Amino acid sequence: MNAEASKETLIEQIIERELAMFLATPNEGGPSACQTRPQSFRLMRWMNHCTHDTATLESYLHDLEEAERNGRNVMIEKYARMDDRIPPLSHNPLLDIIAEAETAFLSEAAASYPHAIRQNGDGAFRLYLRCELETLSDRTLECYAEELARARREGRNPAVERYDRLWKRLGEGSLADYENKLAAQQQ
Repeated sequence: MNAEASKETLIEQIIERELAMFLATPNEGGPSACQTRPQSFRLMRWMNHCTHDTATLESYLHDLEEAERNGRNVMIEKYARMDDRIPPLSHNPLLDIIAEAETAFLSEAAASYPHAIRQNGDGAFRLYLRCELETLSDRTLECYAEELARARREGRNPAVERYDRLWKRLGEGSLADYENKLAAQQQ
């Protein structure tokens, strides 16, 4: 199996575990709209993971397997943290470093592709990401932080890379193609 196929297999294993946890997450008032669309969940989580390197993916898969063995649902934990219903799950300084880096990458991407990448506020994105990061092991946080630092050194933007892969997967061509298409529609 080649490296890309192996990486896709890791991503699929991660997403199926995440989806099971997501679908088991209670929601006040019954299932949320996004819980009724597992294919959309799979696509968005694929987008989230598609730029991670193999070390980060393997570490995160291990985190999920360990959570399952311990009866933890990381989705419940993430949403409980977002609603400030439970105390912080971690105080690792990498949480803020990663959240700040990803927020900066997304802001830069949205500035370059304002039609194809829309932000719903840096604060909401950062809160969501920060709470999700709290569910990760220190080992996974270290891998994630290193891959973001490497992207910055190499002049890459993971947010641009994610959206480029998303639009290609959806048949819209590249991110630049989709941006041009949307810009032309608004004229």
